Amino acid sequence: MVAWPSTSLSAEEQRLQNDRDTVPGASTELVLTLDCPETLGIVHAVSGVFLEHGCNIVELTQFDDRRMGHFFMRVHVASATGEALDRAALQADLAPVAERFGMRWELGEHGAKRRVLVMVSKFGHCLNDLLFRARTGELPVEIVAVVSNHRDHQRLVEWHGIPFYHLPVTPETKPEAEARLLELVDRLEIDLVVLARYMQVLSDSLATRMAGRVINIHHSFLPSFKGAKPYHQAYERGVKTVGATAHYVNAELDEGPIIAQQVVQVDHTYGPEDLVAAGRDTECKALSDAVKWHCEGRVVLHGSKTVVLR
Repeated sequence: MVAWPSTSLSAEEQRLQNDRDTVPGASTELVLTLDCPETLGIVHAVSGVFLEHGCNIVELTQFDDRRMGHFFMRVHVASATGEALDRAALQADLAPVAERFGMRWELGEHGAKRRVLVMVSKFGHCLNDLLFRARTGELPVEIVAVVSNHRDHQRLVEWHGIPFYHLPVTPETKPEAEARLLELVDRLEIDLVVLARYMQVLSDSLATRMAGRVINIHHSFLPSFKGAKPYHQAYERGVKTVGATAHYVNAELDEGPIIAQQVVQVDHTYGPEDLVAAGRDTECKALSDAVKWHCEGRVVLHGSKTVVLR
């Protein structure tokens, strides 16, 4: 286990710091994600900037929400010559376009790995799934730390070569624990926190500070079956579907903007253990989809919901 550091860095953290200090090679592919009020000329203006910089459009996904009068777009571009794109110059030329249309926008390197911190309690299926997908390159992430209020998954995490932080939480120590979590998020320059069946409720202040940067997973029986053993409660009611919901965390418990959902059909032949197994599969898939889409710049937060451009 990696002991919780105060001022000095562990060997693993020093390695991560050295990686960040290394200047990466310039990218030949970039991704622009934007949203703004609906109006004429948005696609023309944006594509014109890319044309001037010698970019081919590899993928363009857009959604015009006519009910809300709002426009969303994601553009993946590549250098037409194979030479590195000048990201700073592109940002400079996109800035007046963004100001003209009142855009929220982000221009990032295509395929860049987001720095992720995973939090887990006793159930390890989602953690194990994320570790595997990250290790095989299926997810564009680097899991740089795992935090848990239990030690159950310490050996698994350390086998993957990832620092494990044991952070017990009680009602009395919760403020201190969250302060330590934020310290770690800041020090490791975390882009995204993933609650992989982390069974502690984040405070309103933490949820607000980390808005749009924390993804949670829960079964889709809510609000019907709350509390302990929801799958057993569902069995007693004879449910016909099992599902899971991945969403951004906000101040409303399990009611943040939804990113991804999974559902499978079940029937009377499924016992409680079968429902639990089916539920594990849906939780893993919904959570990995949400993490992937977020890290690829496909998710745009808009009020109480999301637009996923895929």
